[in-house]
Amino acid sequence: MIFAATFSATDGVLLAVVLALIAASAVLSLAETSLVRMTRARAKALEDEGHHGARSLRRLAEHPDRFLSPILLMVLFSQLVAATLVGVISSRIFGAWGVAAATVFEVIVIFVFGEAVPKNWAVRNASKAALLAAPFVTAVIRIPPIRWVTTGLVWLSNKVTPGSRHAGESADVTESELLAMADVAHSDEAIESEERQLIHSIIDFGDTVAREVMVPRPDVIAVSGLTEIGDVLERAIAAGYSRLPVFAADLDDVIGIAYTKDLIRVVREGNEHALVRDECREAHFVPETKRVAPLMREMQAEQFHIAMVVDEYGGTAGLVTLEDLIEELVGEIVDEYDVAEPPVESLGDGVYRVGGQAPLDSVNELLDAYLPEGDWDTIGGLVLALLGHIPAEGESVVADGYLLVAERVQGRRIGRIRIEQLSTGAGRDDTDGSPEEGGSIDGEDRLAAHQRNL
Repeated sequence: MIFAATFSATDGVLLAVVLALIAASAVLSLAETSLVRMTRARAKALEDEGHHGARSLRRLAEHPDRFLSPILLMVLFSQLVAATLVGVISSRIFGAWGVAAATVFEVIVIFVFGEAVPKNWAVRNASKAALLAAPFVTAVIRIPPIRWVTTGLVWLSNKVTPGSRHAGESADVTESELLAMADVAHSDEAIESEERQLIHSIIDFGDTVAREVMVPRPDVIAVSGLTEIGDVLERAIAAGYSRLPVFAADLDDVIGIAYTKDLIRVVREGNEHALVRDECREAHFVPETKRVAPLMREMQAEQFHIAMVVDEYGGTAGLVTLEDLIEELVGEIVDEYDVAEPPVESLGDGVYRVGGQAPLDSVNELLDAYLPEGDWDTIGGLVLALLGHIPAEGESVVADGYLLVAERVQGRRIGRIRIEQLSTGAGRDDTDGSPEEGGSIDGEDRLAAHQRNL
């Protein structure tokens, strides 16, 4: 090959500048990748752990718009200037072949060492890279010329796309992302299965309303205010309850709550024939649409453990206790008075037996199905809605590719339901959102996870 010129001292200086610009591009690329991947929650955790540079990182993570544009501008500037200088050097040394030589250099060296290597390392070591880059980036974006040029260019881009400057900021972490993070952490054995379930329960807790956790009206044990205290105490002991609602005419007219410890005191004083209405305490009422999170705080603040749930017409829909709310977080609490009947039972081959009062969303999650949702909250309510009448024992209905069989019917209530999959087409994996289509289920693997929710 015939060289057009020899390598001069000036070329050496330019080559040194090129190498410096490639190094700067590599550092900035590393910073871009690591900082963009950094969430505010992770940055706050690193700061709490006392890592060097974590304070600067947290501030950058809170306002990504402040560092992203300057970094992108400087990366582009470094690479363009480096490419231009390489072209100048190559054209002087290699003449007509200079363009080809410069292109090869730019593709191999600038791409590999200025982009691919630092970004891949930042992806594999996101926290370490972000902590290293944060102080440097913080110092760079404070340089007035860089800040002025970036601000001007951002203003110009907003003029070209006016809607972008009014766009609202999205949430840093959504509920679905938190749930996914918990699932990933469990898969990576970073947290235990019980911790994962508790995280899911806490997040779901915020969306739960009193109607979903209450003891429904047919199951409420209450007494008339004209009942003698001795009889009320006997009934409370037989039922295993420490508090009973007291009503005047009927359950829609609750006048107070009878506490067994108050009744025991009255009986020991020899007044067992007194009427319970004279010894009951104030009743608290909440709408059935009240969210359970503020309800629990209200119970803690006002120090009451039971509240009557009323519907939109003012009638009694049921009652909710502090224990019901706690069970939403930690799972079923079974005491010596509870009937030990499993809320969900696997019968094998994808067949399940569940209580009629099992929440429909929990059943859908267990089956990975799309059983129809509507004005009903439970699987029993779905069966009633689909049939349009009270079923006889053994009567069945089909929904979303599943056969729902009413195995036990007590009066007008469905006690137990057997769920059988009719075909492998029911499920979520291959659906387009329609309740008529779906994929196969893997319910056995999800049984333990949802046992506590049913």
